[in-house]
Amino acid sequence: MGCIAHTASSQAAYRQTRGVTSPVPASFVRAHTRPAHPSLVPEVTLLVADDVVALWEAMEDERGREADSPPFWAAAWPGGQVLARYVLDTPAVVAGRRVLDLGSGSGLVAIAAALAGAAEVVASEIDEFGTTAIPLNAELNGAGGIRVVGDLLAGPPPDVDVVLAGDICYDREMTERVLPFLDRVREAGAEVLIGDPGRMYLPVDRLTALAAHDVPETEGPGLRRSTVWRLR
Repeated sequence: MGCIAHTASSQAAYRQTRGVTSPVPASFVRAHTRPAHPSLVPEVTLLVADDVVALWEAMEDERGREADSPPFWAAAWPGGQVLARYVLDTPAVVAGRRVLDLGSGSGLVAIAAALAGAAEVVASEIDEFGTTAIPLNAELNGAGGIRVVGDLLAGPPPDVDVVLAGDICYDREMTERVLPFLDRVREAGAEVLIGDPGRMYLPVDRLTALAAHDVPETEGPGLRRSTVWRLR
């Protein structure tokens, strides 16, 4: 019985972590973004949007329906920036290890992990525009081998050594979905690092701070004190 259960779990994990193919053409992403360097991670190049509202409208025109979410993939958010900075400054945390970038967005953190020497990098992203943008950004940075997958939160822990999660606690609903998944990952033996700019839903009582930086706001002027945390 145990063997059967293990096999079923392994098959479910495989189905969830195999690569996805996005229906969004690469030409759309290139036409509505420009290359830029995130302020905290200037050695990385990302395709970002100057006008998020115009991009959002273009996304709806492209798909012929309302967009499921704003174009989070077209910006370098503070939590992702501080996490990418930590990975590049502390490559031993990922070097030679299997890494999952959860809620990858632009792929910034996945790219940082690949550049820092990760043995394998999986980028989990549910936005079909994001799943197109991630390999384009990876190509811009010479970060090959990043495998893009869909939603993993309802399934068993993937077979990885490290989970990197930037800007995942942006609202109550998302936090309530992602924390049980991260708990399962942690119980399976993986290290979990979270990058966050001080959002109210972050469970700081369960975290240990590793590094912090002031990161320019993604939407408007000012700086956000953003921290890399380890889940205990």
